[in-house]
Amino acid sequence: MPMILTKIKVLSMKKILLSFLSFVFLTANAQENVYPAPKQTQPIAITGATVHVGNGQVLNNATVLIVDGKISAVGTNVNVPPGAQTINAQGKHVYPGLILSYSNLGLVEISSVRATSDVQEIGDLNPDLRSITAYNVDSRVINTLRSNGILLANVVPEGGLLSGSSSVVQLDAWTNQDAGYKTDHGIHFRMPSLMARPTGRFGFGGGNVGGPNAQQPDPVKEGLDRVDKIKSFFREAKAYHAEPQHEQTNLKFESVKGLFDKSQKLYIHANTVKQILVALDFVKEFGFDVVIVGGSDSWQVADLLKQNNVSVILSQPHSLPTSPDDDIDQPFKTPAMLQKAGVTFSINDEDGQTRGRNLMFNAGTAASYGLDKEQALQAITLNAAKNLGIDKVTGSIEVGKDANIIISDGDILDMRTSHVTHAFIQGRNVNLDDKHKQLHERYLRRFNLKQF
Repeated sequence: MPMILTKIKVLSMKKILLSFLSFVFLTANAQENVYPAPKQTQPIAITGATVHVGNGQVLNNATVLIVDGKISAVGTNVNVPPGAQTINAQGKHVYPGLILSYSNLGLVEISSVRATSDVQEIGDLNPDLRSITAYNVDSRVINTLRSNGILLANVVPEGGLLSGSSSVVQLDAWTNQDAGYKTDHGIHFRMPSLMARPTGRFGFGGGNVGGPNAQQPDPVKEGLDRVDKIKSFFREAKAYHAEPQHEQTNLKFESVKGLFDKSQKLYIHANTVKQILVALDFVKEFGFDVVIVGGSDSWQVADLLKQNNVSVILSQPHSLPTSPDDDIDQPFKTPAMLQKAGVTFSINDEDGQTRGRNLMFNAGTAASYGLDKEQALQAITLNAAKNLGIDKVTGSIEVGKDANIIISDGDILDMRTSHVTHAFIQGRNVNLDDKHKQLHERYLRRFNLKQF
């Protein structure tokens, strides 16, 4: 009897193993058949297009020539060399590749599944953490961004006060080393809220701590104390770098060295006026190159931002205003107000549901509330490149820059007509297939439906 039970157990284990291997095989075959494009080997000429340069200029019936991954020529009188691959873009629009200024792309796959998240570390001071080391080039989200015209993304760590360094990645790579477009270009500081939350029986604070007669902590003071902690860290780092040599290497101080010579930017995540005003102290005391991330109240202090040469990344324009006293459409109007004040800003899409795919439509909304369309485009191309410190090599269709270019059938900012047909990253004609398109095709076939 025991021998029979043993045989049954062995057979059951074999069935389980075979089922598991079948599942793995099916899962592997279900992966997108998309691979990084090879290096450009011949000149490419995009002809007859409406070219949106990205700096406000528009060229009609123009040609863009790409040679060795760079933009070799752009204009209406470009000589196409013999042997060049020609793409007829008559009636189509050519744009710089779109740039996602702030994202957890490749660090979080499914936010509700802990095993797919590698975006933060415990502790307040982690400036030595590098997002590029955790970036997953096999994320299925990447291809869905690329097919919408987003070719570059700033991958940002989260958690604590100093979260670590972000890196700009190009979205067509075999490894995270290949993906790195500009690595460790900025340190991220998450400003404390500096706001008192309601307390009491029905307040959000959860009631009085320690009883009704206990002295309650002052959240504003606590927040300012945490800001002083960061300032003390930077003062110590400055003193550390002033020394000609060190007996021991301090990795945290070494990681912020670029802030003092401005080879790195300090990205301060701040939304309210209080937070932004405190952020300006870092410019005045340390002379850092500061970019405000979030910036929902930036319109109220636009003149101060301009005076201190501080730029803004508007994280999520499709949102409610910060204050209940603000106009309901204030987030839509903020880009135009910053534009009028002369503040450099970029528009982002931080929505956890769209994962960046609505970037161009966020810009399109801003174009309906005071910006013209070329200014809105600039907010997701050249201005985004400026905020990330890569504007000398990308962000616009200009001679000498990397050929990060997209071709669309219609207006890229318009949800009805935006349809990307070609995308080039450093001259490589990248595959625009993704899991969404594959599922779309699957169910068209399943129900014998026509392609719309």
